[in-house]
Amino acid sequence: MIARVPASSANLGPGFDTLGMALSLYAEVGLGDPVDDGGRPADDHHPAMVAFRRLGGHGALWVRSPIPMGRGMGFSGAVRVGGLVAAHAQRHGADPELLDAARTELLGHATELEGHGDNVAASLFGGVVATAGGRAVRIRLSIDPAMVMWVPSFVTSTDQSRAALPAQVPLADVVFNIGRTALLVAALAAGDIDILRTATEDRLHQDRRLAAALPSRAALQAALAAGAWAAWLSGSGPTVAVMCAVDEAEAIAAALPNDGHTKILRIDHAGATIEAG
Repeated sequence: MIARVPASSANLGPGFDTLGMALSLYAEVGLGDPVDDGGRPADDHHPAMVAFRRLGGHGALWVRSPIPMGRGMGFSGAVRVGGLVAAHAQRHGADPELLDAARTELLGHATELEGHGDNVAASLFGGVVATAGGRAVRIRLSIDPAMVMWVPSFVTSTDQSRAALPAQVPLADVVFNIGRTALLVAALAAGDIDILRTATEDRLHQDRRLAAALPSRAALQAALAAGAWAAWLSGSGPTVAVMCAVDEAEAIAAALPNDGHTKILRIDHAGATIEAG
């Protein structure tokens, strides 16, 4: 059996550690030996294997993933979810109802392993997810946009990026982000694309992170200038996530700086699934 898990974009601008979006780019974590040359055995230190063993998984595990590592697209969260789902499948089989019933429990384990819940919640549940207090709720979406991901060649350390953020922020900035987060959830539910650019503004983390990744700042500005609905630093970066109309995705991708490559994706609505190997 194979756990198939979507990549993710976290924060979505103002939703620091609370909002995540699943993307149509998938890691696979399988039981046993690799099924082909695309899979690689996971050793005891691989995050997928650590998660697998945490839930009592036994035996060999392999991983196949096109998700860029260290780029803010949820690689570590996706393979950790994959390890947990693989352990669940080993014990309970591929029944999707049993997996659905276990998602909240799996979220708790994944959040502890990852250190924050936004990426893993999106990879587990699919769609756009709000998470806090060990719970996750999918946000109703009235739009089905394209997601253009601008991926540069350099990487970002999540731990170092988080360590650079201040321990205290002004109350006005907190209120700013609370308002933008509420506005973003409402805009997604209402399908109000005209609000999305304002709703994805942030004062808690993006400016500090973009100051250390000037090519990402240029890509974000170029996306908005090209007519994107919204753009944000994906997770801790350096990838920039761009939300736009499906029929405008290729033109917007072409307008982004050429010192990075683009992936035109969609929002994944299924989350983690179990498939026959």
